[in-house]
Amino acid sequence: MKTGTMMILGLFAVITVKAQQPVIQLYAGAAPGSESWNWDEGVSLKNAANTKKVYNVVHPSITAFLPDASVATGTAVIICPGGSFQTLSIDNEGNEEAEWLKAHGVAAFVLKYRVIHSLTNDPVQEVEAKRGSKANQEEVIKVLPLAIADARLAITYVRAHAAEFNLSVSRIGIMGFSAGGTLAASAAYNYTPENKPDFVVPMCAFFPAILQSEIHADAPPMFIVAAADDELGLAPHSVDLYQKWVASKHIAELHMFAKGGHGFGMRKQNIPTDTWIERFYDWLGLEGFLKAGMVK
Repeated sequence: MKTGTMMILGLFAVITVKAQQPVIQLYAGAAPGSESWNWDEGVSLKNAANTKKVYNVVHPSITAFLPDASVATGTAVIICPGGSFQTLSIDNEGNEEAEWLKAHGVAAFVLKYRVIHSLTNDPVQEVEAKRGSKANQEEVIKVLPLAIADARLAITYVRAHAAEFNLSVSRIGIMGFSAGGTLAASAAYNYTPENKPDFVVPMCAFFPAILQSEIHADAPPMFIVAAADDELGLAPHSVDLYQKWVASKHIAELHMFAKGGHGFGMRKQNIPTDTWIERFYDWLGLEGFLKAGMVK
């Protein structure tokens, strides 16, 4: 690993809020590219989405969900919640998946990445009011490189500290939902040895062709999930990504559910999407990311 990277990693601060869930700050001080951001991070509990939303993230971090040593597989997943690049659905598309994976022996690290600045305490309403507008597109274009940088750095950090977390350096993947799926899919391109994911899981991802580039010969395997009735019309993005991965002779599995909507996460709807995370766990085993004999 390059000396400069090691120096940066050595500066990361670790703050423990719960015995089993340390919160790890990804940058010492201001994050590069957003040094002038001076707003406070907020949490929205009452909103049209009916889920906990984190917004105005200035200091990117990962929260670690580490399995008991008796069930640990040595595999880890960085989880990137969705939220239209302005909010983070931190529970339904982050903490709940992390708890499930932790119980099944997979370490999870929920990422808080930088998002568009919210001007009110109702970021969900702000998102709906400007969705699809040129102004919103310009906001996304500005924040996306910062968010992608946060996701790449999260992979770098977890790999560099794998021994501390009882992880294998070759079993570190990334999962993302909707906007977070953009970050996860982006990590499968233009990576370095330090930030290359060992597997990638785009969920209901926003990932148009304009964000894609050359697929490297050693590109990671991919597990892709979406619903055909996605109300944002993103299902074709998942199909396109799958087809390109298969065409380039890389491992990919696609689960395109007939129903489920957009951003179903861990929401129980009494339909097949309820079991997507079990299918993901099966796939991890199939691809050799789990120790033999683990109880599902």
